Amino acid sequence: MEGKMNVKDKVDIEQKPMSPWREALNDIIFGSETRLGKVFDVVLIISIVCSVIVVMLGSVELVQVQNTALLFYLEWFFTLLFTLEYGLRLISVQRPLLYARSFFGVVDFLSIIPTYLSLLIPSAKYMLVIRILRLLRIFRVLKLTAYMGEAQVLMAALRKSGRKILVFLYTVLTLVVVFGALMYVVEGSEAGFTSIPRSMYWAMVTLTTVGYGDIAPQSALGQIIASFIMIMGYGIIAVPTGIYSAELIKSFQPEKMTNIACDDCGKIGHDTDAEYCKYCGHFLTK
Repeated sequence: MEGKMNVKDKVDIEQKPMSPWREALNDIIFGSETRLGKVFDVVLIISIVCSVIVVMLGSVELVQVQNTALLFYLEWFFTLLFTLEYGLRLISVQRPLLYARSFFGVVDFLSIIPTYLSLLIPSAKYMLVIRILRLLRIFRVLKLTAYMGEAQVLMAALRKSGRKILVFLYTVLTLVVVFGALMYVVEGSEAGFTSIPRSMYWAMVTLTTVGYGDIAPQSALGQIIASFIMIMGYGIIAVPTGIYSAELIKSFQPEKMTNIACDDCGKIGHDTDAEYCKYCGHFLTK
């Protein structure tokens, strides 16, 4: 019927090839197989490192006073450079919104927006250190795709153990409230336990075996309770590690990964025999 489109037609439209210049741009920006792609990634990483150094130096008062103008121009230079790069990344994929919502897409956006926000909120510029996350691209430059696969295994295990760890944290928070209230009653304000929230702070510090020493129980009963909390803390520390390790063992499936980037979403880390992107389902051009 006229006006309707079957599934095959939709797939053909979705996978309509990009224009030659966009494909070439995609190979340079998202691929590291070509010479230009390697050069682009290396220059990008050097720029990221330099921009992070500029941000760090800008937080040093002496350097900032002596080089205010230079730091200002350098920061805007890197921001405009990364803004151009971000725009090119969006242009070189078929579905820009899909890339913009990906991990690297969000990091790329967050790495440039603080400078523009600094026009309204001066302190926002120091959030530019988030650019350091962009150095994760070095895995692709050096063709360490096996590490990218391992990173995916770690993230999968973390997601699967998330609920168990949340239940564990809820239990710990409950213990902190109980022990905090108990120590407030036992010790009182004379020993520094002036309120239940402050006592909860002490319980958290003690339970995690940090022990700042700014507050300490003075009575014999309080010291006995503190000793019990300390011993319990050693056991509690091992719980989330065990939960995560168990899920990690289940999730670990060593696979050979390829360095080919998807033309649609720009992500890498696909299996060597994969024909379609595991993230968006787009056909992989090999």
